[in-house]
Amino acid sequence: MPKRKRTGDSADAAPDSAHKQPPNDVLPQKRHYRQRAHANPFSDHALSYPASPDQFDWDAHYPAFAGSGKTPEFADVGCGFGGLLIALAPLYPDTLMLGMEIRVQVSQYVHDRIVALRSTTPADPNSTSPGPYQNVSIVRANSMKFMPNYFPKHSLSALFFLFPDPHFKARKHKARIISPTLLAEYAYVLRPGGIVYTITDVRDLHDWMRTHLEQFPLFEPVTEQELRDEGKGPILDAVYSSTEEGKKVERNKGDKWLACFRRIEVTRD
Repeated sequence: MPKRKRTGDSADAAPDSAHKQPPNDVLPQKRHYRQRAHANPFSDHALSYPASPDQFDWDAHYPAFAGSGKTPEFADVGCGFGGLLIALAPLYPDTLMLGMEIRVQVSQYVHDRIVALRSTTPADPNSTSPGPYQNVSIVRANSMKFMPNYFPKHSLSALFFLFPDPHFKARKHKARIISPTLLAEYAYVLRPGGIVYTITDVRDLHDWMRTHLEQFPLFEPVTEQELRDEGKGPILDAVYSSTEEGKKVERNKGDKWLACFRRIEVTRD
C-alpha cells in the first residue's frame, strides 16, 4: 500500500466534536509517567492474566455495560498512551475497545486518563449510549503471550498494530509483533471479515508485516480506498494521526506506511 504524508487530520477533531474535552489540568500529565520507550516481551514481567476469556471480569472494565454480555470488539495492541482509543471511543460509543500495553507507567497513564475523561466529559443529552468513554479500557498485558487468554474465538472485528517496535537487528526480529506464529493467534480471535490495521514509519518493518500477512492463508489485503468505501474512514484517519508516534512522524514530516488485511473464512471439504 502506498506511503502517505499527513498533516492536519479530522481524527484529532472528531472526539472534540462529539464530546468536549476537559481542561488539561484535570487530565493526567505524561511527565509524571516516565517510562522507557520499549519493553522486552520475552522478559518475565509480573503480570496477572485470566486463565481463559470467560474468567475475565469485563464488567469491572466497562461498568456502564455491566450485565450486557458484551466483550471488546476493537483491540489496540501496544496501545501506548491511548491516542487511538480516545479518538475512536466517541465515534463508536456502543463498541467496546481494549488497549493492551506491557509498560507499567504507560498503562497506568492510560487508565488514569480514561478515568478522568469518564468523570469530567459531559454526556450528550441526545444520545442513548452510556456516558462518554465508558466503552474504552486498558489492561497491562503481554499480548505476544496471552492474547487468547483475553479474547474468545472470533470476538474481535478490528486489531490495531500502530507504530510497533521495529526491532531493527536481525536477531531481534523474533520479537516483532507480526510473525507466522502470532498471526495464527490473531486469526483465532478475529472474526471473519474483521480487519488488521498496521502502520509504521519504518519501510523495512512495513515490508515485513505486509509480507507475513500476505503469506498467511487466513488474511487477504484490502486497500485503504476499499475500507473508506465501507465506511471505515474515521478509523483510518485515527490510525494515521491519533497516536503519539503518528503525530511525531507528522512533526518530522516523515512517511507513514499503511497495510490492512481482512480475515477470511476458509471452508473445509
